[in-house]
Amino acid sequence: MMQFKTMILKPTNLLVFVLFCFFALPGFSQVIVDEKDNLIKEQDSVKTIPLKVEEKDGNVRLKIDGVAAVVGEYLIIDSDIQKLQIDAKQQDIPESETTSCKMLERIMDNKLFAHHAIQDSLIVSEEMIMSRTEQQIQGIIEQVGNEQRVLDFYGKESIDDIKQELYDRNLERALAEEMQGTVVADVEVTPEETRNFFESIPADELPYFGDEVEVAQIVIEPQVGEEQIQAVIARLNEFRREVLEDGKAFATRAVLYSEDEGSKKSGGFYTLTRKDQFVKEFKDAAFSLNEGEISKPFKTDFGYHILTVEKIRGQQVDVRHILLFPEVTQEAIDEAKEKAEKIKTSIENGELSFAEAAREFSNEKETRQNGGQLINSTTGDKRFELAKMDTELYSRIFNLDEGVISRVIEDEDRTGKKSYKILTVTKKIAEHQADFTKDYPRIKDLALQQKQLKEIERWKLNKVKDTYVKINAEYSECEFAKKWLESL
Repeated sequence: MMQFKTMILKPTNLLVFVLFCFFALPGFSQVIVDEKDNLIKEQDSVKTIPLKVEEKDGNVRLKIDGVAAVVGEYLIIDSDIQKLQIDAKQQDIPESETTSCKMLERIMDNKLFAHHAIQDSLIVSEEMIMSRTEQQIQGIIEQVGNEQRVLDFYGKESIDDIKQELYDRNLERALAEEMQGTVVADVEVTPEETRNFFESIPADELPYFGDEVEVAQIVIEPQVGEEQIQAVIARLNEFRREVLEDGKAFATRAVLYSEDEGSKKSGGFYTLTRKDQFVKEFKDAAFSLNEGEISKPFKTDFGYHILTVEKIRGQQVDVRHILLFPEVTQEAIDEAKEKAEKIKTSIENGELSFAEAAREFSNEKETRQNGGQLINSTTGDKRFELAKMDTELYSRIFNLDEGVISRVIEDEDRTGKKSYKILTVTKKIAEHQADFTKDYPRIKDLALQQKQLKEIERWKLNKVKDTYVKINAEYSECEFAKKWLESL
């Protein structure tokens, strides 16, 4: 709730994704490499998974899962590659990009980044990983129908077992992402480099940009009354008193009453550092308390909280919190809708521009000062390609002409909080071939991506020299493997 990235998965691929995530071993006992045949053997036993292999006559034989490669302390088995191929097939990725060599390269890249993130003591948000894992679990349960069917499918005894498997995989992924971000953090492109990149593209290979739009919105939220605010504060103070004076469990109260869906099942638990992207008020409370203390009620953009510190571990703190939202009355909701309708009429009558109305009336802090202009989180600029736009936003603007405003739209977030929105398309850009002047920001992004990829490749080949890497003979002829082995 406070800070996490949502994973975007096609609903039909949720089970495939989990299948891909499963059974990778997080660690292993000492590994010995037979230099004669490049096969990896363990001193102790290695857990293996029987893989079904279809014979041409339709009979099925069993193949014991083998070790494909080792990167640092990470072991990669054949089934990891097969599971990634299944996932790629579900996403309609061309077969030329889903060969065993390509899949192994992707996995080894990920392991290499994660390994060096640990070596460099990079920190990732445990709360983010927990939230990501919880979202995946809930999505799987919704897809399958109930928890028992999920357990039966994976042969696990409890949902916690599945969560732990997913958590370990998500931790590895987060470490890899953090390491990649560190590698390219200082990479920039100059205007000259951007032009050189553009001019290096053959005329018949210049990219085409699809139909795009720029969108602005005004958000009107129902105002919470003072009476409702005081009621929430009084309730939080009562929870605080019950814990401090009656010895009640803070975690139990979070499970029963907190309205933070991302943490209530874990008793309101988060681990955070000062660098984590939690809101300021939340971090201020977390780092101002001693172990065992409970804050007084405080306000953030999310609602009203109380917070307790369970453990201080250097620059990290383990906290629990309870979040409550003040009740929004029907009268306040009606007033917000009426206000939105009046603003719409004023814009249509030419009494003020859309941008002026947004700056004066919109309750959305992120867009208000920019006249309500939305920013594409994927590209970082104002343009949205229609073919890639969020379906809900697309449904609201696809039939609007440039400069025309929408009807007042009632919106509701995942907590049930209502608001009213007015949208407009501030600019339409028809599909066209890339033009250096008109599309400079996009071309600069492409040039930057190319430079970042080159930096990542340079980093990989350099770090392979400092990493324990072994590749099974079956994959040693892969093009990427040759480069890795040559650099050792």
